[in-house]
Amino acid sequence: MAALVGFLMTMTACAQTQQSKESKPENMDKGKKVLVAYFSATGTTKAVAEDLAKVMDATLFEIEPNEKYTSADLDWQDDKSRSSIEMHDPNSRPAVKNKVDDIAQYDVVFIGYPIWWYIAPTIINTFIDENNLDGKKVYCFATSGGSPIGPCVDALKKQYPDIDWQEGKLLNHASKETLEAWKQEIGL
Repeated sequence: MAALVGFLMTMTACAQTQQSKESKPENMDKGKKVLVAYFSATGTTKAVAEDLAKVMDATLFEIEPNEKYTSADLDWQDDKSRSSIEMHDPNSRPAVKNKVDDIAQYDVVFIGYPIWWYIAPTIINTFIDENNLDGKKVYCFATSGGSPIGPCVDALKKQYPDIDWQEGKLLNHASKETLEAWKQEIGL
């Protein structure tokens, strides 16, 4: 009887081990080199990006405009403000003053930004245009006063169909637990 109980316990443990192996995400990216690149006009997205880089054990890179945005530049109610002009021109590519050193070394790239006019600021297009993201998994994350991230990611997918876009996430004031859960969810 003891042998039978022992046999059943062993079989149950093996089945649980097999089940836990099968329930892990198929896109396991552990051991991959990760970059968290972000644009932040007011510091909100920067705070989230810094926390995300720590949790993901990633290199942090700030996408800095050549000309910093002022409060007047960010006045979305003024049609003549810099951000309004840029966002109404789909070909706008604000200049950036820095470049990623050796983008080829990264396997996974997170791109963070505030949501402007329901899409990513056009400086994100500048970053994408200047960096070859082919063969990399790319995750967007954003901060917003009320806009969802879905339309942003959809617009980027349409503009850059050859990139391996993954599910994006809105991370307003994200806790470490939220970021850890995302890390587990995507298998990093």
